[in-house]
Amino acid sequence: MKYEDILRAQLRVWEKELMKPPGLLERGSKAVSRRINAVIPRKIQQMMTAAVKGIVRSVLLGVEFMPKGEVLTGRSLEERDREAENLISLYKKIAAAEGAGTGAGGLLLGAADFPALLAIKMKFLYELAHLYGFSTRIGSERLFILHIFQLAFSSPEVRPALLSRIKQWNCGEVWPGRNQPESIDWEQFQREYRDSIDFRKMLQLVPGIGAVVGAWANYGLLEDLGRTGMNCYRLRILAPA
Repeated sequence: MKYEDILRAQLRVWEKELMKPPGLLERGSKAVSRRINAVIPRKIQQMMTAAVKGIVRSVLLGVEFMPKGEVLTGRSLEERDREAENLISLYKKIAAAEGAGTGAGGLLLGAADFPALLAIKMKFLYELAHLYGFSTRIGSERLFILHIFQLAFSSPEVRPALLSRIKQWNCGEVWPGRNQPESIDWEQFQREYRDSIDFRKMLQLVPGIGAVVGAWANYGLLEDLGRTGMNCYRLRILAPA
């Protein structure tokens, strides 16, 4: 079989997994996450909301995370996938080191990891876009990055709509209300993201275990984002012309 045919089969399996209703473990982790969220001071939660708002604004404006290198051209999809795997491996290590350092510092430093990890994730997605041949200098490509991010860290209820938008992206549609920072409900965006990263990440705020949990959580979260990002770009490249 051709490499592209193998990928199409893998993508069908991935889509089915993505659309599955939450299992017992996922429902249990959400319940634990909600309880931990309930004891996090309001000031810390407001800081998280502000961090999400700032990061998304930076993505839409397209300044802070722009890669220095040019868009990768003249490569096969298989070659791009190999480059992407190396990029994921690098960023998992970066995220794990950052999580271990801030997680060892208790509540305030653990909370500081929230915006730091967001920035690492966005920087990764910008570089991933260039690996797959899409320039982040184009506004619609930065918007696509936000959709990847949301798909990776969204609840099962909103995944079908997000995946549908991603699969139709090459049609050139403009998604109403998604291209202006003022139109986004920051509190809901932040809550959806925070709830989706489950109790692994929230436990980083618990004194005494933050360093170990921080490294483990960040490593896994970058793995999740990396796989979602790769598959989203594969979908676009393999979509019928």
